[in-house]
Amino acid sequence: MLENINCQGCGVQIQTSKPKELGYTPSSALTKETVLCQRCFRLKHYNEIQAVSVTDDDFLETVSEIRDTNSLVVHIIDIFDVSGSLVKSLPRITGNNPILLVGNKMDLLPKSTNKRKLMQWLRSSAKDAGINVSDVHLISSVKGHGIDELKEAIETHRDKQDVYVVGTTNVGKSTLINRLIKDSSGLSDVITTSYFPGTTLGFIEIPLDDETALIDTPGIVNKQQIAHYISEQDLKVITPHKEIKPRIYQINSKQTLFFGGLGRLDFVKGDKQSFVCYFSNQLSIHRTKLENADKLYEEHMGELLSPPSQETLEQLPELTESTFRINNEKVDIVFPGLGWVSVDGNVTVTAHSPKGVAVSKRIALI
Repeated sequence: MLENINCQGCGVQIQTSKPKELGYTPSSALTKETVLCQRCFRLKHYNEIQAVSVTDDDFLETVSEIRDTNSLVVHIIDIFDVSGSLVKSLPRITGNNPILLVGNKMDLLPKSTNKRKLMQWLRSSAKDAGINVSDVHLISSVKGHGIDELKEAIETHRDKQDVYVVGTTNVGKSTLINRLIKDSSGLSDVITTSYFPGTTLGFIEIPLDDETALIDTPGIVNKQQIAHYISEQDLKVITPHKEIKPRIYQINSKQTLFFGGLGRLDFVKGDKQSFVCYFSNQLSIHRTKLENADKLYEEHMGELLSPPSQETLEQLPELTESTFRINNEKVDIVFPGLGWVSVDGNVTVTAHSPKGVAVSKRIALI
């Protein structure tokens, strides 16, 4: 066990065993005169923020002092996993500080997506979770779409105060911050001035001007994200890397669609329908009769119906079901972290998803 050594950059306690968690540094770095966690080291020497994660409880403890500050909170969420990436505990930690809600991965949605509807849905999803937001922005941290507008909004809303950036793991928070660092400095050694030893919170501060900073907080592990139950290999298959191409199936009632083996939609009742599927282009979709679905799942899970791989099967919760009755409206049945299916008309469907990763219904975005 290490004696308590703290990072001289962010003040977090140093550890050498868990690379993805807060305070990690390789053992070889302990002999150096200035001991930095790997995240601070990368920021100082390469001007780059590295993603690290903490559990929701640790996060609450770590950041609850935000509510005692006058600051702006920028909450980044994944458009493909809104329920899994909205931080439900946010109002408890932000106090009365204004919140900007930023939907990331915009570049992966089909061009025909109605952005106004999407922004309304994000705002109402936040409201349902008890989070009142000052404004909603859509961006792609990878492609840079919407970043200039977001920077302007941050300037306007922060009112010369600090800015805290929060989000769950896998939402693209580090990519966004790295882009902001690069855009704002254009140089590679600006950040060495950002050390405020003794903050003891694992926050990293990036100066915005002489008085204020952009503060990166660790990514929160939220167990409602499907990403936490599947292998890295499977995560690559279900995560879209290019614009999603809709796949259309003409379905009769008493038929089932499988999305790999991670989700399933049964058409229980209604007239023949188009089911329009929006999932990662790499994820295979398999159609079968409803009466054969359970048997197919038992016999071919992890093979014909994959992902899950063998590694994922060991930790994947069992599938649970939710039934939706749709009355002559166009809705999306949303499988968090996977994608969604657009259904129109007068139908009853049953969705199956891993326990804890709840399927929901919304007004269709396309």
